[in-house]
Amino acid sequence: MESENESSGKDVTVKELQAALFPPTPKSSTSFFSNFYIKSNFDEDLIIDDSLKKETPSRELFSLNRETNFVPQPPRWPTECQVLEEKVKHISYIPPTLEPYYVTTGKEPQPKPTGEECGIIVYQYTPISAVNYFSRSSVGGSRYLLPACLCPEEDTLRFESRFESGNLARAIRITPNFYELYLRADLYTNRHMQWFYFRVKSLDFSLPNFLNCLVYLRFSIVNFSKEDSLYNEGMRPLMYSTKDSQLHSIGWRRCGDNVTYYSNDNVSPEDPEAQMTYTLSFTMEFPHDDDEVYLAHCYPYTYSDLEDYLTELSNHPVKSTFTTIRLLCKSLAGNNVHYITITSPPVSGEAKKKRSVVITARVHPGETPSSWMMKGFLDFLTSDCSVAKELRDKFIFKLVPMLNPDGVIVGNNRCSLSAKDLNRQYRTVMRDAYPSIWYTKLMVRRLLEECGVAMYCDLHAHSRKHNIFIYGCENRRGAERKLQEQVFPLMLHKNTADKFSFESCKFRIQKAKEGTGRVVMWMMGIANSYTMESSFAGSTLGTRNETHFTTQDFEQMAKSFCQTLLDFYDDDPRKEKLRNKIINRLVKGGSNADEPTNIQLSDYSSDEGDTSSTSSNEVGRDDEEIFYPAVPPPSPVVYKKLKPKVFRTKTRILNRSPNAARKPLPICKATVGLYLSEKEPKSTSDSSSDDEDFKVQKSKPKQVRRRLKKKKGGIKKKQPVCAFSDCEIQYKEPTVRSFSVFDLVPTDKIRTQNLTKRSKTPQPRVDRKNAVSQQLAEVQVKLLSLKNKIWFGVNDGENVPISWGRSQFNFPNTSPPPVK
Repeated sequence: MESENESSGKDVTVKELQAALFPPTPKSSTSFFSNFYIKSNFDEDLIIDDSLKKETPSRELFSLNRETNFVPQPPRWPTECQVLEEKVKHISYIPPTLEPYYVTTGKEPQPKPTGEECGIIVYQYTPISAVNYFSRSSVGGSRYLLPACLCPEEDTLRFESRFESGNLARAIRITPNFYELYLRADLYTNRHMQWFYFRVKSLDFSLPNFLNCLVYLRFSIVNFSKEDSLYNEGMRPLMYSTKDSQLHSIGWRRCGDNVTYYSNDNVSPEDPEAQMTYTLSFTMEFPHDDDEVYLAHCYPYTYSDLEDYLTELSNHPVKSTFTTIRLLCKSLAGNNVHYITITSPPVSGEAKKKRSVVITARVHPGETPSSWMMKGFLDFLTSDCSVAKELRDKFIFKLVPMLNPDGVIVGNNRCSLSAKDLNRQYRTVMRDAYPSIWYTKLMVRRLLEECGVAMYCDLHAHSRKHNIFIYGCENRRGAERKLQEQVFPLMLHKNTADKFSFESCKFRIQKAKEGTGRVVMWMMGIANSYTMESSFAGSTLGTRNETHFTTQDFEQMAKSFCQTLLDFYDDDPRKEKLRNKIINRLVKGGSNADEPTNIQLSDYSSDEGDTSSTSSNEVGRDDEEIFYPAVPPPSPVVYKKLKPKVFRTKTRILNRSPNAARKPLPICKATVGLYLSEKEPKSTSDSSSDDEDFKVQKSKPKQVRRRLKKKKGGIKKKQPVCAFSDCEIQYKEPTVRSFSVFDLVPTDKIRTQNLTKRSKTPQPRVDRKNAVSQQLAEVQVKLLSLKNKIWFGVNDGENVPISWGRSQFNFPNTSPPPVK
């Protein structure tokens, strides 16, 4: 047994503290789980005496003081696993263009599995142990590395999966350009065949004895366990070429044609208990001869990748001042389960306690998008942008980036080395069987007692749905909290409409999900407890329709989550009124736990009338990045030049209600529409604002009425604009707030004779025109200032946006939006 924890320079106090908080073995050697638990030399590193254990308080686990530098630990494998000594490393790469879905034709060939009777086994590797359960672990796994390539012919592809997170059990060559592949089930089970990640060494096809047709190969992975898959809806596998990475700096990219996913029909009446399997078949072309190509179900993210990232984070001179990396517990195999605390250092004299936000990931080892989203959380929360600083000042973030490191290391799809799905064990009390789950619950319970938990989110990935969405918990504890769990997902959808789908969210608590982290944390008292699922494939929304997700998309989703979180917990009274209006609108729209109603928020504002949508990058706050929204405003869609002549003949009177007594005023009142551009939209003389409490009426002079009748035939009514979905550009009728001249001009500047009743004697037209022009000139500056405040969200002289959501206005000096 090897041990990697022994180091002469390591602080002994840290080891003793870890052992005191996280004993690696059960106290009773006769317990049932003592047979399953690891028996390795790393236990000797954690031996302490009882006197020190009593002196160490358990609440030190949750202190915010910075610990010594993070020390990475190499991955520990079950002793029966064979592991290559070389370390697989991939470069980071973002495709320059969007990668579209594969368009199915319905004519893709679907060859049935034939097995080794019709072919030759060229690769075979399955870890074999004396017992069918986990017993021991070591760094590097087995001491003996046996050959896995059973066919030494030169005209055969060479397969390999004995590296971290790799999964391929067997490869059979049916023809020189057709191979059947079998995946390994999760260790100590016979189920959950879905994740694949392996390497293929191509041949030198330039040699004379090879035909050009051999460059095109067909692979059929024949033992998938899920009935349905996104491969039938356009998803394509991922390929990484070693030569492309070295020559052209190209990393993971989508590949494959004739992609199809189908049932093998292997369950017969003679054996009804057999497990139905499914086949993924596709063709591909090697980009280079004599190349090493990796194929994967999704972008890999290994335990070693996380250790390298945390090492870099802990050594950063600035980020390490507000970031603490600590050991939560040891896994069954002895691998580290870390948690990261991110918050601003406490200010002396500050009595207010911060609430916490808990985010966990990778409880299912095959769901690698969750790790890329977690990386996005860590990158954004440790950045120097203003939103991240506000979040660190407002919350204490507790992030557990990898709950199941053992399953990630060995290449499992769903289970840990206990052969159980950890996301169904949150109700367990067995600490030794599921240590990462047990200690995560302990951490959350203490956070609830000490400062409270504002939100819990567990990151996952989905193999049968598109887009990114959330599973929440329906609140039935009171009518006053009805549908409040839907507000944050709806805000997140408005801020990331091309990736996040609110219609795909569900808030029903099913009996089969009672042991999940989302439900258990909700039962512990966290009202906003969510599971965020990201598709393995991509998006079907907006401009990203039928395109694959990249690692950048996953990381940007985490950034949008953080920005929406800050706006969701904004203490501004306007935001609180807006959230209450959203809930009322959801209730009115009939939203429920199974089918949430996607209401429109572009026309929604607070009572003050100064709340508008902002971009997803800003989310109601200033950021270092300048984002120019492409979505046009929902205000005027038809523009018309301002004609001062209208003030000569039109007179409008503003009343509170249609039936209220109207007091005649001697001076005509001009209605001024406040729009973004300097142009005025077309409108009829009797158009009114969207507010139902106001109504505009015409004045009664006969001459004015006679002139209006002449122009009545030339005025056309607006046709209603069709409603579009949230993914499309929306245009609405302009919301016009009518302002009187008396609302803007001080009363001491109005002539006293104007307050008396107007005489029936006709007055000279020139005098009335001069009076109106003089009054309008006095309020011109005030109109411009008010216009800027309303449309640009500036309040009380502060250059701070006063709303959240996607921005739907044009910046100055831009052309009006086209009418769709």
